[in-house]
Amino acid sequence: MVPVVELRGAIPIAVANGVNLWVAILVSIIGNMVPVPFIIVFIKRIFSWLRKKSVRFERIVNKLETRAAKKSDSVQKYAFWGLFILVAIPLPGTGAWTGALVAAMLEMPMKKAIPSILMGVIAAGVIVAFVTYGAGALFFHG
Repeated sequence: MVPVVELRGAIPIAVANGVNLWVAILVSIIGNMVPVPFIIVFIKRIFSWLRKKSVRFERIVNKLETRAAKKSDSVQKYAFWGLFILVAIPLPGTGAWTGALVAAMLEMPMKKAIPSILMGVIAAGVIVAFVTYGAGALFFHG
């Protein structure tokens, strides 16, 4: 559930600590999805509240909104699949937290955002497992 790291860090850390790969993937996907609906529903209100608290918080919020706006162009153009790709690519600055923020900024309906983000998280989990452990480990890890 940790932003930035998300399941990209959780899967390798879990497996390095002896957790079965498939259990690590499943738990990481669930953990990555827990904050998503809350971000989509509440982030605009939280940002508004933070802006009123201090100039420092306002700068942070502006930075986050600018980052989301930069990533929102492809999401807007391709809607469901754009959000999926943004979340699925396991690189810094992508993922479920960013996808949920972009969905909220674009006022994407939750009925479209949640499945798109979930599919992206699943794809990212498979990519991370495949890149980190190889195809053999992904399909034959005990």
